Amino acid sequence: MIIIFKVAVLISGKGSNLQSIIDRLHIKNNNIEIKCVISNNKDVLGLKRAKDSDICTYTVNDCNYKKSKEYEKEIINIIDGQSIDLIVLAGYMRLLSPYFIDYYYPKIINIHPSLLPSFPGLNAQQQALDYGVKVSGCTVHFVDKGVDSGPIIKQKAVVVDSNDTVNSLSKRILKDEHKILPEVIKLLSLNKVKLKNRTVIIEER
Repeated sequence: MIIIFKVAVLISGKGSNLQSIIDRLHIKNNNIEIKCVISNNKDVLGLKRAKDSDICTYTVNDCNYKKSKEYEKEIINIIDGQSIDLIVLAGYMRLLSPYFIDYYYPKIINIHPSLLPSFPGLNAQQQALDYGVKVSGCTVHFVDKGVDSGPIIKQKAVVVDSNDTVNSLSKRILKDEHKILPEVIKLLSLNKVKLKNRTVIIEER
């Protein structure tokens, strides 16, 4: 019997990381399926990417809900109806409440464009340039109740050039995001990621 590892992806924009998951993992020889893509914005490229791959899409506009709990309950209803194994935040530009985190932890991961714990939150690439670091990168981590503060699963370093702009640095970091996010999902699907308190142990073999 083939066991399918079912993934839900939450997005807010272009969905380039979503596309990397589709291209590398979705219904290939990985027994991994993106069951649904959920966006809080209806007119985004990420939804088109999903539809082009025959993936179910949902728009849950956060502006239509007075309370975050009501908004998140709608997302929970969608996710629970799909028997999801993993929730991936791929450019999802909204903070999840403790209610949502407690409901799913540790089944939520996020990709962030810095070497956490440095430069959490918005505009991480600008933060890195403003600080003058020589190395930045990207991080895949479990999502906890803090801002980009969850246990780190995998990171990739990117050298910061002296003439870098936010745009040029972001592009180079994004290339590595497209690699490590599918890698982590694959490891999780194979049950090779172990979480002990805040320590993540990866069984690469």
